[in-house]
Amino acid sequence: MKKTKILAITGSTRKNSSNFKILKYISDNIKTEFEVEIFEDLTEIPHFNPDLDNENPPNMVTFFRNKINEADGVLICTPEYVFSLPGSLKNALEWCVSTTIFSNKNIGLITASASGEMGHKQLLLIMKTLEAKFLDNTQLLIQGIRGKINEEGKIINEETESELQDFICNFESQFN
Repeated sequence: MKKTKILAITGSTRKNSSNFKILKYISDNIKTEFEVEIFEDLTEIPHFNPDLDNENPPNMVTFFRNKINEADGVLICTPEYVFSLPGSLKNALEWCVSTTIFSNKNIGLITASASGEMGHKQLLLIMKTLEAKFLDNTQLLIQGIRGKINEEGKIINEETESELQDFICNFESQFN
C-alpha cells in the first residue's frame, strides 16, 4: 500500500530547535500509513528575486518546489522572530507565490514560540494567499514552547501533548 507522503518544514534554522523536535514528535506519533520527511534546508534557498522566478529558477528553489509538489500534504512548524515569521521561511514561501503547488494541498500549521501570535497570524494569511487547505483544527499555536519540550524532544507539558495528539488526529483525517 502506498504511504501518504508528508513534507514537514521547520521554520527555524537552529539545529535541534523546538520546532524540529515538534516535527520529529509528530513523525514518531503519526499513523504508519504516513511517511514524513523533515525539510531543514531553508537557509540553502536563495533570497527571493522576481527576476529569477521564471522557467529556470535556481536549483534549490526547484528542489524545494518539487518536494512540496510530490508531497500529499505539508506540515509547517515555525517559531516567531520579532513578531513575524523567520525570514528564511517567508523567503521560501515567496518562491511559491507564482506557482499553484500549495493550491488545495492539505496543510498543518504550527507556530511554537515564546508568544507566536503575530507570526501565526502571518503564517495563516500567507498560506490562505497560496490557497493551501487547512482547517481550524489543523493549525496550532503553542506559546511558551521552551518550557513545554525538553532537550531530548519529549513533550513535558500534558496540555501541549494533548493538543499535539489532537492536531495529529485532525491532520490525519484530512487524508481519509
